[in-house]
Formats: sequence, structure tokens, C-alpha cells
Amino acid sequence: MRRLVVGLLLAVGLAVSANAEEEIVLGLSQAEVSISTNFNGSEILIYGAVKRETPVPQGAPLEVVMTVSGPSLPINVWRKHKRFGIWINTEAVEVDRAPSFYAVVTSGPLDHVLKRIEDLRHKISIPRAIRSVGAPMTIKDSTAFTEALIRIRSRANLYQVIEDGVKVDQQTLFRAAIALPAALTEGDYITRIFLTRGGTVVSQYQTVIDVRKVGMERWLFNLSRENAFLYGLLSLVIAIAAGWGASAAFALLRR
Repeated sequence: MRRLVVGLLLAVGLAVSANAEEEIVLGLSQAEVSISTNFNGSEILIYGAVKRETPVPQGAPLEVVMTVSGPSLPINVWRKHKRFGIWINTEAVEVDRAPSFYAVVTSGPLDHVLKRIEDLRHKISIPRAIRSVGAPMTIKDSTAFTEALIRIRSRANLYQVIEDGVKVDQQTLFRAAIALPAALTEGDYITRIFLTRGGTVVSQYQTVIDVRKVGMERWLFNLSRENAFLYGLLSLVIAIAAGWGASAAFALLRR
């Protein structure tokens, strides 16, 4: 019995050691992104190294998969139909959770560096990162609404898949640049890094990029949430002032 217990403990110890053979040491060019009135996007450089206690494992080469995910929020996706010559919203599906921004960057073709079962487990690809359940029974093709959401946000550069975007040197050093568009939602952007071999995840690491409004942008945002009446009144005053200024400018030009 004692030998059996010792054997089990050794087996567990070996399993833990095997899982800890390769660890990620990560760096970011910036851990915070400030959204100001003249913000037109940013670029984050993600770089790191693989820490090992043993030589590089033989067999399948090391691959790297990175994801950056913005705050996830529910959203209604509508389908339009033409009625009496007018396009109107007719059907809707509520997507329970969809990242406001999502980027997947890999060191090779996604289906080559990551097995489908690993994608299901870690929810790495864009379709897996979106949660949509409970569509109305009257809608038979609810997946088409999720596909439409992905297509629309991909066109706006809010959803990105960049294959071969991670550069890996000597199976130890890696780096990638991810472009953040101007239309960012404020919040925590979860950054995940996965090391894979033969499509199987062997190590992972997670950190957060803080995206916040600053300056006038922050003041207006807080005002709209804390005092909607004053915010509306201020917007009206600005609109009247802008209209008066434009009218005065045209009057001067006519003279």
C-alpha cells in the first residue's frame, strides 16, 4: 500500500513538472491606453520569452497564440427585410456576450497551431469568444446573426485574426504588434498568451491592458452618466453656439 501511495505521488509530481516545463515571461510596450479627444488608435507591442528548466523539447515546434479581448457586452443583432419598398428591422437575436474588441494573433495558420478541442476548452477563436444562446424558436438560422456580427465588426477592424503575426525566435523569444482602432470601449482588455505544441496548449499566461478615457473625454463621459440634464443642456448650448458661429462666418464671407 505504501509503495502504491509513493508511486501515485511520484506520478503526480512528474505530471506537474511536465506541465511546468515551459513558462511564459511577458512584457508589454504599454500597460495603459489613454483615450483623449484626439485619440485615433494605438499599437501595443507584446513580447516575451519562454522560461525552461530543461532543454527545448524535441518533436513539434513551439507555436504562440495571443488574444486581446475588450469588455464583453450583450448586443441585439437585427435582420432587415424589404417591406413596401423600405428596409426595416424584422427579426432580432440577442447575443448574450460579445467582446467589444477581439484580436487573435498567431505564429502560423490558426487551424495548424491550435486543435479544435483546445479552442473549445480555452475559447480562443472569435466565434468561440462570443456567447449566444436562447435565440427565439421562430428563428431557425440563429448562427447567421453571430456571423453577421463578426462580419460587421471585422470590417470596422474591431475583430482581427492575424495569422503569422507572432514572430518566434529559437523557440524561446516571441513578439507581436496589435493595432487598437480609434473606436475603443473603455475598460479592461484581457490579454492571453498560449504556447502550443502539435496544436495542444502546453502553457498560458494572462494580463490586463487598462484602457481609460482622460481629459475632456473623461469629463464629458462622467457628466453624461452623473448629470444627464446638465449634459443635455451643455450639448444644446454648444449646438446653438456652433450654429451661430457658422452663420456669422457665412455673413462675413458674403460682404
